[in-house]
Amino acid sequence: MSYPIEGSCQCGGVSYQLLAEPLMVVACHCKECQKLSTSAFSITAVVSADDIKFQGDMVEWRRIADSGNVNGAKFCSTCGNRMYHFDPKEPDKIKLKPSNLSDTSIIKPTAHVWVSEKQDWFSIPDGVAVFDEQP
Repeated sequence: MSYPIEGSCQCGGVSYQLLAEPLMVVACHCKECQKLSTSAFSITAVVSADDIKFQGDMVEWRRIADSGNVNGAKFCSTCGNRMYHFDPKEPDKIKLKPSNLSDTSIIKPTAHVWVSEKQDWFSIPDGVAVFDEQP
């Protein structure tokens, strides 16, 4: 894989460059991520905040997670495409929603979290870490 990789929202109003490999890629099966993705799980690529450069207008939304932590989200102000999540207590990390990358070959989850809430019809592949809740 060669970096940088370009990414953008659906309308192109927000674009970015991912400058380095993600620290990890995780599939989350919690009910909130199922709502977010309108599917069985959501994919997140955790990246260093220094390794990603955004352009364009984004708006922010926050909620309190079950853990009590703040889960912030940034998304395109025009098309509403979610770009990333963040925890204000960890400003050095961005939880990128990587399905909007131009090259999605990095989307290979090495861990599945919140499998206690996973859809029964989905089978987790062999060889990945599995956690009933947040590790």
